[in-house]
Amino acid sequence: MALAKMIYALTDKFPERERFGLTSQIRRAAVSVPSNIAEGQARHGTREFLQFLSHASGSLAELETQLLLSEELGFCQQADVLNVNACISELQKMIAAIRKTLALQPLATSH
Repeated sequence: MALAKMIYALTDKFPERERFGLTSQIRRAAVSVPSNIAEGQARHGTREFLQFLSHASGSLAELETQLLLSEELGFCQQADVLNVNACISELQKMIAAIRKTLALQPLATSH
């Protein structure tokens, strides 16, 4: 959720004309990361949790791309993107570690 807060603060500085464009896309990707993790964990099935962790990883990759585009378009500074990318990188490592741990467990399914 810290990443989503960072993204909201960063995108508050974007041009108003991007409110329904890139700003909205970036915010949705950032919010989807903790949302997918929470939903996957709540399903109580290892296979489903792995699937939702995969969705969260995809959202992080999407977010990285959108931030690079935002920087190239002049909507934000490189330093801002570097700070957010450091958080993204840390989250990617954490998700990978959880996925590795879950992969070692028998695949449970929810009922």
